[in-house]
Amino acid sequence: MRFRNLKKKKQLQDKKLKEQQTKVYYAKYTDRIKALITDMFMIYAPILYIITYVFLDGKDEFQSSQIAPLIGVTLYGLIYAILLSKLAQTPGKKAYIIKVVDSKTYEKISFLRAFWRFIAFLITATTLLGLFLPFYRKDKKALHDILASTVVIVDKVN
Repeated sequence: MRFRNLKKKKQLQDKKLKEQQTKVYYAKYTDRIKALITDMFMIYAPILYIITYVFLDGKDEFQSSQIAPLIGVTLYGLIYAILLSKLAQTPGKKAYIIKVVDSKTYEKISFLRAFWRFIAFLITATTLLGLFLPFYRKDKKALHDILASTVVIVDKVN
């Protein structure tokens, strides 16, 4: 065979192999919810505890404060965004072997996009409309995933 034909054959084989390797499995919505609950206990609850009992005098002062819950949510959002941008996973997502990636390249997302995704999640969660979207889509994207151009997939490398 000529070298040119061998090279074309090799390129076709490489292309088929790459297509097989990039097969993506979307995370189940139940796993996403369980990961969120795990993150609430592992990240958000300690933040609230520290704010309430280290910086304030207790739950009564926390409940009367308007800024303390805002600080708690902001800290949680920053930690969430840092974890997604550096690892593509939070502790809850790691427990259920899922990760958040760019919807086109399947690479990690930036800090700003991860923080925007968190803000979009807060908006989506208050309306509840966007949280039911994954039940009607093949790619299981919620409204905050669409707004941030992300997708939650099963992490086969882990």
